[in-house]
Amino acid sequence: MKKAKQFGETVAGYNIPVLNEREIRASAGILYFFMFLAWMLVIFREDFFLIKLVNTTFLVDFVIRMFISPKYAPSLIIGRLIVGKQTPEYVGAAPKKFAWTIGLVLSSIIFLLLVVMNSTSIITGIICQICLIFLFFEAVFGICLGCKFYPLFHKVKIQYCPGEICDVWTKQEIQKTSLLQKGVVIGIFVFVITIAILFNDRFSANPTDLWPIVKSVFSV
Repeated sequence: MKKAKQFGETVAGYNIPVLNEREIRASAGILYFFMFLAWMLVIFREDFFLIKLVNTTFLVDFVIRMFISPKYAPSLIIGRLIVGKQTPEYVGAAPKKFAWTIGLVLSSIIFLLLVVMNSTSIITGIICQICLIFLFFEAVFGICLGCKFYPLFHKVKIQYCPGEICDVWTKQEIQKTSLLQKGVVIGIFVFVITIAILFNDRFSANPTDLWPIVKSVFSV
């Protein structure tokens, strides 16, 4: 019989409650997109409406995940609809719960400072950036940064980590990086810096309307 307060889903073949990592990554991508957009409005337009709205929604989503059930969290439901045709990637629910506890605490602090107190400070800015970094790593790389802290507080062996990183294994040939490939990465950084310096004036100039340029070319 399923436990009333079980966190995560019971899936045949898994001896602990699990969650679908694909849905979680999709959810993180959705939250990251709106939070990043809201943050840009704050920086370039000093418009705080969207970030307050996003943070409130963010907080409600995490409250539902933690105190009701992840399967009823709006962002995870949308994530499920988006990746519903993909094969599930099951991960242990406990580390995710720990990571989401961190998310709940951070979003609660932002809500208190930004929405309730209607204040802005370096504290709010730093916490927002931490949230963005956590969401970005989850959505893009499939790395749960909050889960990294789980072993510090729980001595039990973690099971079913994303990408099976908990298991001891060796890299396959396609995963190895040669010195040449590393050199290419270093080279592109050098290239970008060099181009930015040499063409600083060109890149800094505001673009003009295309059509007068086209007309001038054809009128010659």
